[in-house]
Amino acid sequence: MKALILVGGYGTRLRPLTLSVPKPLVEFCNKPMMLHQIEALVKVGVTQIILAVSYRAQILEKETSSWAKTYGIEIILSHELEPLGTAGPLALARELLISGSQSQPFFVLNSDVICEFPFDEMLRFHKNHGREGTVAVTKVDEPSKYGVVVFDKHSGQINRFVEKPKEYVSNKINAGLYLFNSAILDRIKPVPTSIEKEVFPFMASESQLYSFEMSGFWMDVGQPKDFLTGVGLYLGNLRLKQPHALLAPNADMSVIGNVMIDSSVVIGKNCRIGPNVSLSADVVIEDGVCVKNSVVLSGSRIRSHAWLNSCIVGWRCSIGQWVRMENVTVLGEDVIVNDELYLNGCRVLPHKAISSSVPKPQIIM
Repeated sequence: MKALILVGGYGTRLRPLTLSVPKPLVEFCNKPMMLHQIEALVKVGVTQIILAVSYRAQILEKETSSWAKTYGIEIILSHELEPLGTAGPLALARELLISGSQSQPFFVLNSDVICEFPFDEMLRFHKNHGREGTVAVTKVDEPSKYGVVVFDKHSGQINRFVEKPKEYVSNKINAGLYLFNSAILDRIKPVPTSIEKEVFPFMASESQLYSFEMSGFWMDVGQPKDFLTGVGLYLGNLRLKQPHALLAPNADMSVIGNVMIDSSVVIGKNCRIGPNVSLSADVVIEDGVCVKNSVVLSGSRIRSHAWLNSCIVGWRCSIGQWVRMENVTVLGEDVIVNDELYLNGCRVLPHKAISSSVPKPQIIM
């Protein structure tokens, strides 16, 4: 089987992290975001993965070539000379998708999505209904914020899509995971096209599009606040499915809730870690530090008695003693925060040194 991942463009929503690496390579719970998807695809029997890219392709190619060797698969980059939206990349990669397996369905994924990836069940559902396409849908609490999917509860056949409904019509939204037969490629040209607005409505009107209802957690982690929410959901799921992957308390520190750390992390005494914390490789946490609802990426040091809540600390940062950071503060790569400062909801671009407090949310350039 084959799959196409819509890697997309500049990752502007996740800046300043994406100023250093392409968004799919940003670590999510100690693993590049896209690698979560690739591992799930490999488990369901996908052997060829096409990455639809338009930006920083060389970096992606270098990283993914090692993944291909590790998992025994083929990873091919399909280069967009201009951004082609969410449908155009399928047409551009048409020959790759149909070569040698025209009768086989193929997966399409948005690269921002983190969930349990129920590809086995989705494949069975798709083969059972036998139509052109399957859209995974997930339940949300506030459907008025999204475009919702209206479908038959018994068969799953999609009737229509409603953008940000003012009155309740459905609480299910497009989850960014698809399964298509090759016939869909006849509907799309290699020009900028939205699959959600320009392809799906026509498929639904011809009874060719079905919805697969997902269970379990789901999150689009393409912006910092949702990234942190996704970490909490992912770690909560690990608690249920693989509790051994989470940090256990010990005599030197207090572990609250779900915490994931790399084996190389060093944590000092009298620290409070958690809930919903991910610490990447070679992170150093000095004595008396409190970290909660946060992500610290590889090579960073949090100095003694610092306090972090709802933060993303980029690679190789240094956080000074008695620093307080909160409210979705995001530090780019190689940022230095001097001692005894307060950072509130700011975005700090890479290679900056912060020498005064930032009491109100702003971008530090």
